[in-house]
Amino acid sequence: MSTQTLLLFIAGFGLLVGGAELLVRGASRLAVAVGISPLVVGLTVVAYGTSAPELAVAIHSMYANPPQPDLAIGNVVGSNISNVLLVLGIAAVASPLLVHRQLVRSTVPFMILVSVVVWLMSLDGRITRPEGALLFAGAIVYSLFSVVTSRRSVARERALDSGAETPKSRGIGHLVLQLIWIVVGLVLLVVGARWLVDGATEVARLLHVSELIIGLTIVAIGTSLPEIATSLVASLRRHGDIAVGNVVGSNIFNLLLVLGFAAVIAPVPIHVRTAAIRFDIPIMTAVALACWPIFYTNWRIARWEGALFLAYYAGYAVFLFLKATDHDSLQQYDTAMQYFVVPITVLVLAVLAVKFRYKETRTGE
Repeated sequence: MSTQTLLLFIAGFGLLVGGAELLVRGASRLAVAVGISPLVVGLTVVAYGTSAPELAVAIHSMYANPPQPDLAIGNVVGSNISNVLLVLGIAAVASPLLVHRQLVRSTVPFMILVSVVVWLMSLDGRITRPEGALLFAGAIVYSLFSVVTSRRSVARERALDSGAETPKSRGIGHLVLQLIWIVVGLVLLVVGARWLVDGATEVARLLHVSELIIGLTIVAIGTSLPEIATSLVASLRRHGDIAVGNVVGSNIFNLLLVLGFAAVIAPVPIHVRTAAIRFDIPIMTAVALACWPIFYTNWRIARWEGALFLAYYAGYAVFLFLKATDHDSLQQYDTAMQYFVVPITVLVLAVLAVKFRYKETRTGE
């Protein structure tokens, strides 16, 4: 292993951690400075930033010669799956995450709705420019609505809580400083993720690991590294709103902003393969749907639920590997997951959600 490869890997890891630290610190202070909740900062500012790698990939894929629509679709769908199963899984295992009720009552249902809308748009095998414009407009409206409603909610809470101390305004300089920290943190995240992936890829090649395994592991996880680092640091810093909001907001923006913008700038409608329509996009929608009962139970993501997310991500990665290699055991594996593991998990989560709802109703009475 060359010294340059080792240094690249170490530097990438350092930039990733440092960038996440600056981003979370700047975002939490920005929320206080502008009078919005940390949750909304996670759903908008942080989510926009950590979706930057996906946006860059989508733009590059549309301007490639020839265009690579599979890359744009696969990047968005794969990132949304890994954001929930891998990113939230890691963050929850590190520290249980409290979930704001706004997420369960409005934001998660909206994420599910957007996932279904994209699925319906893709059923004819393409996503057209008007459909992309509709998605892109949805990102703008969603951002403005989130910020405006949050400011009103925070102001109302402060007015009702007369004993609460109103944060002192530190002037425009303080606000600009937090924005600078956020931008610097985002830049470090993107650069650090790129260096870490490049270094890890080189190490894998030196160990004679196949290009397929590299693609299914290192590169696939690489575009989710900003979300992983940000949510993990936020979780350890007890900023659960930012950790969860980052993932949910990133998933929404991947579909509305990234996919929408890609469809708008694409010279031709984005072609969606049958395999994506029948498997990958439904899996993405199912993962979004699974967030609701897990977020709803006790308004938190427990460590065991985070471990469940990670187990499903491992199962999904194994399926991709078996499918890519056309392995003999693919059919048996698919049958076991489809008719045994998934139904049992759905049943357990449904029972927990009903039990929690019953307990909440009795408490309310």
